Amino acid sequence: MSTPQTPMPPATPGTPYSGYTSPIPVVRTHLGHALASEWTKIKSVRSTMWTLGVFLALVIGIGLLTGSVVGGSASEGELGSESALALGFFGLLLGSICIITLGVLTTAAEYGTGMIRTTMTACPSRGRVLTAKALVFFALAFISTLVSSSLVAVAQVGMVDAREPSGGEWLKATVGVSLYLALLGLLSLVVGSIIRHSAGAITIMIGAVLAPLVIALFMFSASLEDLRNFLLEYSIPNQLSVFYANSLSESGPSGWDPLWIMLGVTAVAFAGAYALLERRDV
Repeated sequence: MSTPQTPMPPATPGTPYSGYTSPIPVVRTHLGHALASEWTKIKSVRSTMWTLGVFLALVIGIGLLTGSVVGGSASEGELGSESALALGFFGLLLGSICIITLGVLTTAAEYGTGMIRTTMTACPSRGRVLTAKALVFFALAFISTLVSSSLVAVAQVGMVDAREPSGGEWLKATVGVSLYLALLGLLSLVVGSIIRHSAGAITIMIGAVLAPLVIALFMFSASLEDLRNFLLEYSIPNQLSVFYANSLSESGPSGWDPLWIMLGVTAVAFAGAYALLERRDV
């Protein structure tokens, strides 16, 4: 026979119930908590590992293959004053598609699955969430690109009989191109936050990479020459090739100009995404 339980007295209106104290300490959240959350999410998603795996396979595989083919077929001194570092361009150009895809999925995938509601409930500061996503992704993209591009650069210089690269060329072909691709991926992340649709944002970014160059190739009219040159010079593939001193034209961006251009475009897009994030409903 069960013993009847004494009913709990009703709480006095306006007085909090003090019968239970949570063992979890209550602290004010900050950017560090958001960074830890975003790092946990991005490393635990299977698509991140697959995308980065394909990126590394493309950059390193194509880079080593190109270096071995050129090193085995080029005769001594055939490359003249050219540097072997330029051979790393092909793998990074294809690998940029993976960085773009991962950047879009970092934000747009949460909107597609509805997980963004949980994220915003845990951290109502929307700007903090976007900033944390941007910082975590930028660091991941930069380190991945730096490791793979440096490995390929060292291997290609050893494979190919060409001029010894200078310190500035080494810096641009490793750190410079890694910063550029990380910013390109960050721009994709911001576009994913604006569009909130994975397939649509990926299509827009791939179009931004390929469309200017493809359109310019079919502008045969003399009246369109200025527009054709502009599209060729400022297309993303040409800007990427500038880091290897292998531009499609003698005019246009040079040196570190592509990095500043991408930084400006990404900053403007980030400001727009932040403004829309504060005004829209999740």
